[in-house]
Amino acid sequence: MTMLPPPPVAARRPHSSTHHGITIEDPYAWLRDPGYPEVTDTEILAYLSAENAYFEAAMAPHQGLVDTLFKEMRGRIKEADQSVPQKDGDWLYWRSFDEGAQYRKWWRSPVAGGEAALILDEPALAEGKEYFRLGGMDVSPDGRLLAYGVDDNGSERFTIRVKDLETGELLPDVIEGTLGAFLFSGDGKNLLYGLVNEHWRIDVAKLHRLGSAVAEDIELYREADEGFQVGLGLTQSQRYILISTGDHVTSEVRLLPFDNPFAEPAMVAPRQPGREYDVEEHDGTLFIRTNDTHTNFRVVTAPVARPGEWSELIAPSADFYLTDVSTFASLFVIEGREHGLDRIYLHDYAGGPGKQIDFPEASYSAGLDDNPEYDVAKLRLSYESMVTPGSVLDYDLATGERTVLKVQEIPSGYDASQYATERLEIPARDGTRVPVSIVYKRDFQRPGPLYLYGYGAYGLAIEPGFSTSRLSLLDRGMAFAIAHIRGGDDLGQQWYLDGKLEKRTNTFHDFIDVAQGLVDLGYTQAGRIAIAGGSAGGELMGAVINEAPELWGAVAAHVPFVDVLNTMLDPTLPLTPGEWPEWGNPIEDKAAFELIRSYSPYDNVTAQAYPPLLVTAGLNDPRVTYWEPAKWVARLRTAKTDDNLLLLKTNMGAGHGGKSGRFESLRETAEEFAFLLWQLGLTA
Repeated sequence: MTMLPPPPVAARRPHSSTHHGITIEDPYAWLRDPGYPEVTDTEILAYLSAENAYFEAAMAPHQGLVDTLFKEMRGRIKEADQSVPQKDGDWLYWRSFDEGAQYRKWWRSPVAGGEAALILDEPALAEGKEYFRLGGMDVSPDGRLLAYGVDDNGSERFTIRVKDLETGELLPDVIEGTLGAFLFSGDGKNLLYGLVNEHWRIDVAKLHRLGSAVAEDIELYREADEGFQVGLGLTQSQRYILISTGDHVTSEVRLLPFDNPFAEPAMVAPRQPGREYDVEEHDGTLFIRTNDTHTNFRVVTAPVARPGEWSELIAPSADFYLTDVSTFASLFVIEGREHGLDRIYLHDYAGGPGKQIDFPEASYSAGLDDNPEYDVAKLRLSYESMVTPGSVLDYDLATGERTVLKVQEIPSGYDASQYATERLEIPARDGTRVPVSIVYKRDFQRPGPLYLYGYGAYGLAIEPGFSTSRLSLLDRGMAFAIAHIRGGDDLGQQWYLDGKLEKRTNTFHDFIDVAQGLVDLGYTQAGRIAIAGGSAGGELMGAVINEAPELWGAVAAHVPFVDVLNTMLDPTLPLTPGEWPEWGNPIEDKAAFELIRSYSPYDNVTAQAYPPLLVTAGLNDPRVTYWEPAKWVARLRTAKTDDNLLLLKTNMGAGHGGKSGRFESLRETAEEFAFLLWQLGLTA
């Protein structure tokens, strides 16, 4: 630290706003470029560049560790690799990586026999670009055309192009400003897509007739509620296109015949606040998963001709959280979680109890994999655990036989017997028992250094899966733990509801209490815990370092949502209206304003000691705008009373997910791990 130049100091400029009679001071509001999403203000760019230079200077002495970690991580990746081919109609499809390639190639070959054909070359599309992301792709039902979407700056605004797979030529059709979701109609002559408005919300579904001008595209549905987003999908039976709309708590679905996209979309059931549902179809019957009578969802059926007449097929359960229903020609499949563990049940249309597919370990992640066809004799499944590399297998529906088709290869070697995993339950301060998944090398010395990860928002569960990168921490004597805190849906929908809105602080308390519980159980010690989270998980990082800074030895906060109050007070920002059901609307609701103000990390920075902190941002990020982490770091620099390292790295050509490409993103992981290991004194 003493050899580093002084860190950048952002100017403080008077700025305030008053809400519900309370004035909020925001001296770093100027870091938001008024021309966003274009960022051209030279002073802002100069400040971000200065922070990046400071990051580089701080990390320079540890570049050897970054390089070592990167080499280890890359050595665990099979560079020349391909996925298991899967049949879809007359073709087998798969994807592959060439040795040293950052991006995939996409292939197919005729089921009847014949040579493989390269249908999409990501490395060629990405050549010369700082950032590249394939947003989606769809092959027309006749196999002739391929539509694909590309984002080349991280803004998550995708451009759709269409390729003739017989000639290799691109059609003149180019559709800009989508979020990457699109599909062909049944005759392959039309492309349906969702269009993003100036606020980065999909508010309209359109139909493009190939060969016509985009300006002539037909509007299929427009959503008037600014908090709702429009989506497109296709039933497994491929009989109906699904036009869905909704926010985080309410949904509404319309059906459009796959072979007649010009028909009037048919409403399944009108929106009711707080009711979610999604739709599948089999033989003229809709299969609807809904939370209308219970937070853990149930399955109802309805005739396609009378979609609002719901009859219960599978009742809700307090123990089983029903997350998905998939209909196939001969059976339907229910997926869910029981006590936080994945379950798969096969059901006969004739009735009777479902048949459970069992898995061998006490803690794991499993589910349906890629199953594009409707009439199948085998189901493609995926399976992994914190000590078991990912595998792809086929499950024979007639015999129950499982065939392992592929197990993740680790070229540098991996011996699962050297590692152990546990699933713990640690009581939070209100008595709620919070699950924790933990993995460590069998020679782990307790109490030892520990990496604790958390997210806790939007009902997103963090699965106890496998990670090759994580081995670099385990092999250096660290344990790795996932806190399955409230706000995710790890233990069901109620687990999610108990961590949002007026119950939001449960999420932060759960994380702190899990950390303290791991200390009490002898796994680690206060000050030897490295913590990490991104986006809403970055908000978690900000909240817990404000409340319990003494617990943490080092912190990585990636694209952190830390300026919660200001963002939720600004309906012009891309996601704000759709986020009010998650966080509350502080514009109209004084109680929501006061609650968010009480925990918003940026608003609660105080004059106290903070742990060493690495913060990342993306200049083109439409989800967590770059100024949130920049403002937070600026305020921390002036308020904190310690001399611990505080670093901000802004990706100037990327967005929410950081750099693209499998190796560039891996290098960023190596940087994070090097920072955490350095701060915990584990650089040997």
